[in-house]
Amino acid sequence: MTKAGVHHIDQVLAVLDGGRGPSADGLVWTSWKRSADAYGVDPGSSAAPRILTTSELRQSQDAAEQLIQAARPELDHLYKIVRPAHYVILLCDKDGLVIEHRGEEAEAAQFRRWGTWLGGVWSEEAEGTNGIGTALAEGRPVTVHRSQHFRARHIDLSCSGAPIFDGHGELRGVLDVSSIDPTLSEHSHAMTGALTAAAARAIEERLFRKQFHRAWIVATGPADGSGQAMLIAVDQGLRIVGAGWYARRMFRRSGLDPSDATLSLWSVFERNETLFRHVDRGDIRGDLRRVETGAAWPAIITPPEPSLGRWSPPASEELRLRPRLDTLMLGRPEPEPARGGLAPATLRRIREYVDSHLDQNIDLGSLAATAALSPYHFARSFKQSEGVTPHGYILERRIAKARKLLTETNLGQSEIALATGFADQSHFARRFRQAVGVSPGQFRKL
Repeated sequence: MTKAGVHHIDQVLAVLDGGRGPSADGLVWTSWKRSADAYGVDPGSSAAPRILTTSELRQSQDAAEQLIQAARPELDHLYKIVRPAHYVILLCDKDGLVIEHRGEEAEAAQFRRWGTWLGGVWSEEAEGTNGIGTALAEGRPVTVHRSQHFRARHIDLSCSGAPIFDGHGELRGVLDVSSIDPTLSEHSHAMTGALTAAAARAIEERLFRKQFHRAWIVATGPADGSGQAMLIAVDQGLRIVGAGWYARRMFRRSGLDPSDATLSLWSVFERNETLFRHVDRGDIRGDLRRVETGAAWPAIITPPEPSLGRWSPPASEELRLRPRLDTLMLGRPEPEPARGGLAPATLRRIREYVDSHLDQNIDLGSLAATAALSPYHFARSFKQSEGVTPHGYILERRIAKARKLLTETNLGQSEIALATGFADQSHFARRFRQAVGVSPGQFRKL
């Protein structure tokens, strides 16, 4: 063993005996104690980390297939950034097993020698303090640089790990970026740690969007950038069915239980159901206002996946799962007032007129007369205000009422068709499927 290795072991033993070495900050000291006392790891062992065989690895990969699929686009993107510095990227499951990786195949033998390769086992129980195992144990991003490792064998390694949680708050794995270059500075690797944490959050979001593809997904955060953005999934009744790790932390700080099946989005934000009308569109941008503070938070709201069992091309899947949190306009300036459009009082009258006449034929002339405008000027002004034509708005309100009747009453589909202004049951069923993605009968069963 080298002199550096012997010195490291002496330092570890001194810290375990109650001393404080230069590398033993609070997190490292706690992990060293855990490695020794709970797991009995030998800091002087020269044994190489275990690497599973292909057949042994396959079972763990199959169990984590959803995580692997969600991670691949982010692994590819991150590797393009860190590849010139000869880093290896490791995606690990919740047991610290490397289930997916990115690295130079020409350097595979060297990475395998260090255990930083596909099939490597990097839990704290197996290897003591390290970026993967310690991130799992702490549940937060961790950078372990050279002599901060517990085992003397690993003091030439540098690794940054960030945990990955699902939409129920369960730890699913860790993303790690590792280097076997002992000349790498601690400052340089700290910068890599920030990239790793950002990529892990993007993987979390992809996993979240896949997990709750049948729900409305709300990506939101404070406009001044004073806090992290968060993900919330809500069902058709706008009850919270899933929440990212930051959203869960915010809920608990507000005295709310994220596991409460009755928890509504309106327990957190002031009611604004207009953002959830357009189920047949793509992303909807708007503001949600916090109940506690009244602060307006910019939000990107993604409607549920529009079909049951309908095949969609890979490009469409990628578009639906792509992360949105990094595109939130945090710290954005206040938007300029909209020019044109209907006056608020006029718009309110139009909305009330439509909702009270949904079972009847509503023509453009009647709406224009209610607004005291010509049909041409009314149609143009209405679209400026609502972002949709009068006809499109009326259809949205008919579908919204139909969904409510299907959910809350036992009325037959023909009765609902008449109550919502459709020509007949066939017309109703066709329009409903186009807007919601399933038939009225399927929607009622769901």
